[in-house]
Amino acid sequence: MTVLVGIAGSLRRRSLNAALLRSAATLLPDGVTLDIASLAPVPLYNGDLEADQGIPAGVADLKERVARADGLLVATPEYNNAMPGVLKNAVDWLSRPAQDIKRVYGGKPLALMGASPGRLGTALAQASWLPVWRTLGVRLYSGGGFLYVPTATAAFDDDGELIDEKLRERLGAYLRGFVDFVRAAGTA
Repeated sequence: MTVLVGIAGSLRRRSLNAALLRSAATLLPDGVTLDIASLAPVPLYNGDLEADQGIPAGVADLKERVARADGLLVATPEYNNAMPGVLKNAVDWLSRPAQDIKRVYGGKPLALMGASPGRLGTALAQASWLPVWRTLGVRLYSGGGFLYVPTATAAFDDDGELIDEKLRERLGAYLRGFVDFVRAAGTA
């Protein structure tokens, strides 16, 4: 069984990126599961909190889920032409203490995608993530290019269900390619 962890970089109840992850979970090949994690239990990073109390429980749980996973599927919103702070905050927490970076991120296959109501999708946010992922040592999936979902409010209905059939086909192909990448990496 191949296990992926999915993280949407938004806390919104009706997040387009959470909807994208839920849709991804229905399109995965046989033998693959997607564990969708919430960022809600992750507090703002504070070095004093870490020094005084250690790693918070919500962070420790997410960190272990990511460390055990065969791959990571990240759905990033785009805020002000860059990555969202809530997701960057979680990524930073998971790199603490620094000696855990290799265990959590080192060599981990990672696919990046994102949905936005804007016309560029999340192209700028995804580009802003590249130095971060490079620094953390993940194996970034690029075989299927990046998956940008522009004007995403038209791709999902009011209940967050994917209604755009072309996007469904594109997302399915992207996920199949990523799963092949994960399996070729030998983590699955």
